[in-house]
Amino acid sequence: MPVSAEDVAHIAKLARLSLNEQEIEMYATQLSGIFSYMSLLDEVDTDGVEQTCQVTGLEDITREDVAVPITEEQRAALIAAFPERVGDLLKVQAVFT
Repeated sequence: MPVSAEDVAHIAKLARLSLNEQEIEMYATQLSGIFSYMSLLDEVDTDGVEQTCQVTGLEDITREDVAVPITEEQRAALIAAFPERVGDLLKVQAVFT
């Protein structure tokens, strides 16, 4: 499946990537080669092969999220051990900046 330079430029625009003409041509060539190689999978005989998305047999293990009360001593020790705090509030790094 050939990938055109226009396809690469369009995808780059959607991904907000700034690519020059040389990079666009390089990626078009590389992606065309990758898709061409992947098309070899169409030649593999998969009749009789059972579909699967997981082969190890492992399953997710979850537990109930239950709040467990702690004593005032435990609470005070936790607050005292935290590196940064404002009163009884624990200060952590920002997740979104």
